Amino acid sequence: MASRKLLLLPGDGIGPEAMAEVKKLIAVMNDKFGAGFETEEGLAGGCAYDAHGQAISEADMAKALAADAVLFGAVGGPKWDSVPYEVRPEAGLLRLRKEMQLFANLRPAICYPALAASSSLKQDVIEGLDILIVRELTGGVYFGEPKEIIDLGNGQKRGIDTQIYDTFEIERISGVAFELARTRKNHVTSMEKRNVMKSGVLWNEVVTQTHKAKYSDVKLDHMLADAGGMQLVRWPKQFDVIVTDNLFGDMLSDIAAMLTGSIGMLPSASLGAPDARTGSRKALYEPVHGSAPDIAGKGIANPIAMIASFAMCLRYSFNMVAEADRLEAAIASVLDEGYRTKDIMSEGCIEIGTTMMGDKLVEKFQSLLA
Repeated sequence: MASRKLLLLPGDGIGPEAMAEVKKLIAVMNDKFGAGFETEEGLAGGCAYDAHGQAISEADMAKALAADAVLFGAVGGPKWDSVPYEVRPEAGLLRLRKEMQLFANLRPAICYPALAASSSLKQDVIEGLDILIVRELTGGVYFGEPKEIIDLGNGQKRGIDTQIYDTFEIERISGVAFELARTRKNHVTSMEKRNVMKSGVLWNEVVTQTHKAKYSDVKLDHMLADAGGMQLVRWPKQFDVIVTDNLFGDMLSDIAAMLTGSIGMLPSASLGAPDARTGSRKALYEPVHGSAPDIAGKGIANPIAMIASFAMCLRYSFNMVAEADRLEAAIASVLDEGYRTKDIMSEGCIEIGTTMMGDKLVEKFQSLLA
């Protein structure tokens, strides 16, 4: 069997603790099921700044470009609040996305049955929730130029960020959304702000044209992004796949994450375009949660989002669909048995720490694959 090359970038805060539980799974898959994973580790974020004065070193960037997939933990924390903007911890993640050309960010929002009562919304609103937000990741206001702060004199300054999208960027991200919808409920909702933004007008036009040209079998709706945020908390189960730009995707996916009861539960995937010859694509997988420096080192972090990100890696990078299904089933089963980390603890359940949650998931995964 050909090797499967993974680069692990645990990062800062609780990132290394969560990544340690994924490493247990990788070891079991190699030792007991011959999965053939080859792993390397590197630094990204604040830890990389401490070691190299950069948010990611040239050597680790080269490893990321050579890997079949990258597993990423989390970056940042108050320790690095005063470092120069260009080398802030988040710059490492942005560089990975840009140089690996990871234009498609997939963020599922799934409500596990055992956690339906943990959401801040009524149980009937979120029970059975399964939506997917497809966010354009390498364009828009986060990367547009000019991006600067200008001194106007007299104590006044002007901050400038530029929202830019080209046709091809909208075509390719909407194409990903339509393709994924075909594997789900065949419904895409495109969100933008065409009422006040020219980029939103273009976004709407191009998504509509792409749908008509290639994906007319998929149901397409358009919705203003602010209305979409409202609808996500009013009745989220009306959605299947949501496709949107970088800025709105950042905000809407965080709203969707909290519908499920805890942001510590949700994974994400960032994908590049398929290689014309091999069909493989660059990919980075990471939990939605941040570095949570306030609980780092206490052994109470929830590793489920990191492990679910590995399940997405199995599915999208290695076509190990059965293994991904079983890992996701293992997560649901352990929750059904009443095991909880502190962030998702509820009355009548059994509170366990990071390491024990990882152990429970590995044990259940093995039993499902046996």
